[in-house]
Formats: sequence, structure tokens, C-alpha cells
Amino acid sequence: MVTISTPATLESFRRFIIASTCRSYAPKNYLGDAEVFAEREDKLGAIYVEAADKVTLKKIRDITFMNARDVLGIIYNSKTGNTSLKWRQIRRMEGKVTGEASTNSLTNLAEAGVLTLDWVENYLKKKA
Repeated sequence: MVTISTPATLESFRRFIIASTCRSYAPKNYLGDAEVFAEREDKLGAIYVEAADKVTLKKIRDITFMNARDVLGIIYNSKTGNTSLKWRQIRRMEGKVTGEASTNSLTNLAEAGVLTLDWVENYLKKKA
């Protein structure tokens, strides 16, 4: 487990959640829409989007796709329980991601742009 505490955009965290949960079967028009988020029930590893305005679009498998505006925070828990992350809004679309991530989640965090090359380099320096 790796402790995460890093600034991140809402869009990068949205991409991380999609990559970690439903990229293979999400409708293509949802993937590119910055207002579409994935949610999942508690028993399956909760994903919850806290927003001022939220509308259910469609449920596919265990994921409910939501159209959300004015997102204040997102809670993400993996099905395995090895990753538990929160994104909290700081200013508009900018926020901070905190929590614990598995090595598998680190890959998705980096691919989505949540973790930067600087973050990875600093982490590796601390481990050396």
C-alpha cells in the first residue's frame, strides 16, 4: 500500500475511476464527457460522487453512470479493499487526492494523470 496525498484535477481523477472500473464497457460518448462519472454500491467497493447537481444516466453491470455538475468530492474504494482514495475540491476543477493505493491502482493513477512524474520520482527517492 502506498500513501497518496497529491493535487489533482477533477478530470484526471474521473479518468482514474473509469480506468479502474469500466473502461472496457462504458459507452464511448461517456468516456469523453467530463460531466459523466461512475458510481458503485457500498457492497462492491463504494464509489460515490458528491455534487451539487447529479442525474442518473444508465446502469451497466455494477456501475451507475451519473451526470454530475459542481463536484465537491469523490470517494473511491476498490472491490478488493486495497485502495481507498478521496478527491476533494480545492478550487473549481482543482482538488487533492488522499488515501491509500495498491500497486495496481498506482498504474491507473499515473496513466490518468493523477500522479505526475515528479510525484513518482519523489516517492522512489523516499523508498531508496
